[in-house]
Amino acid sequence: MSHLQNHSLPKSKPKYLFVGLGTMGFPMAGHLSKNTQIDLFIYNRTPSVSKNWFKKYKGSNLDLLELNNIKFDGVITCLKDDSSIIEILLNKSVIESIRMNGFILDHSTTSLNLISTICSHNYVKENKISFFDAPVSGGESGALNGNLSVMLGGPNKKLATINSLMSSYARSVVKIGPSGHGQLTKMVNQICIAGLLQGLSEGIALGQASDLNMTKVLQAISGGAAQSWQMDNRFKTMAQDKFNFGFAVDLMIKDLKIALKEASLSNLDLKITKSVLSNYKKLSAQGNGEFDTSSLIKLIN
Repeated sequence: MSHLQNHSLPKSKPKYLFVGLGTMGFPMAGHLSKNTQIDLFIYNRTPSVSKNWFKKYKGSNLDLLELNNIKFDGVITCLKDDSSIIEILLNKSVIESIRMNGFILDHSTTSLNLISTICSHNYVKENKISFFDAPVSGGESGALNGNLSVMLGGPNKKLATINSLMSSYARSVVKIGPSGHGQLTKMVNQICIAGLLQGLSEGIALGQASDLNMTKVLQAISGGAAQSWQMDNRFKTMAQDKFNFGFAVDLMIKDLKIALKEASLSNLDLKITKSVLSNYKKLSAQGNGEFDTSSLIKLIN
């Protein structure tokens, strides 16, 4: 009499797709690739960037022609703007590769209209897909070091899963409220940064015009009430006229436009933010749109 052994099949790992290997997305996806509990797929619109990513990290390169043959438990996006997300998720039908009860975790900085467009999509509603707006802060260094701060908006469903995924590249995740509240918080974040950098630029300009030792100035004021992340991370490079890194001026222009549009709906007149946006537009017109946002000081010196 033969004895049949009952070998249970190994449980397949959840499949996730990371879309967008830009300044932030490249290292974020890299951190996530080290999670051995998942199968990670990668898609980037520029194939050469994907090729460079796969030289450093492990994952599966997604060919959009394969979309009909695969279902993802979740899609993570880190793209430039609303139109980029619509192009990938909707126009290229990536959204239809998400299985029932799956999710979209969007780390881009977008408008609230984009969230409404995705959440009201028939496939999303019919398949009960959860949408999380999860913009990040911490800059390129935060992404490289896995120390990003995430401002999260969305349902409570799936929170444990997405928190586990984000722990690969985020030091802090704060659930603000329902869908949209992450993006609204990012608007607050960008407004605070813009005004702070303008003040920092003017302060450094005065110090330099007065022939102060700027290293000692930083030492003197960075431990007091003037201290900030921007001061800690940008004061030295601003004083040295170095801006070829970090979060780009053109991206900040996009973000501040979104914030000011939202502010206008509440009849708020944010004069400083408007002034700083005007300065960033001047920098971009001068061909400095790829410089770090701390390059505001170039308009003074």
